Amino acid sequence: MSYIVEPVAFVEAARSTPEDDQWGGEAARIVLVDTLQPDALAGLVSFSHVEVLFLFHQVPPEKITYDARHPRNNPDWPKVGIFAQRGKNRPNRIGSTICRVLSVEGRILTVAELDAIDGTPVLDMKPVIREFLPRESTRQPAWATELMRDYWSAKP
Repeated sequence: MSYIVEPVAFVEAARSTPEDDQWGGEAARIVLVDTLQPDALAGLVSFSHVEVLFLFHQVPPEKITYDARHPRNNPDWPKVGIFAQRGKNRPNRIGSTICRVLSVEGRILTVAELDAIDGTPVLDMKPVIREFLPRESTRQPAWATELMRDYWSAKP
């Protein structure tokens, strides 16, 4: 079974190529497609955060990973399945990031710290509602903490 998913918006951002770190302080505009009216964003500005689901559109099919690998190809980190990491070379190439809502103007949502590049197709957006966040403490392995150490730092 397959599904066809059309973008609801596209990202306008300063970065045009994917990078592994230093996404902190970045602002991006998410511009709705012409078929969606501005009222699709009505009320979103009253939320502090939005979850953005997007397509890693620059990952060619031959680069997709279906099994275990070392995150970022770093042999110091354990080999883990693609679903135990957040790498872009995923089977359906879907990314997800929780971003701070900065503003809504017409058909444009401006967010902080979206780790998607210019031209990225946005598949969906959802307000972050506290009750959908984990209801208990989260845990993660040490390698994941190490991998993310500079991810949200600002570019020098």
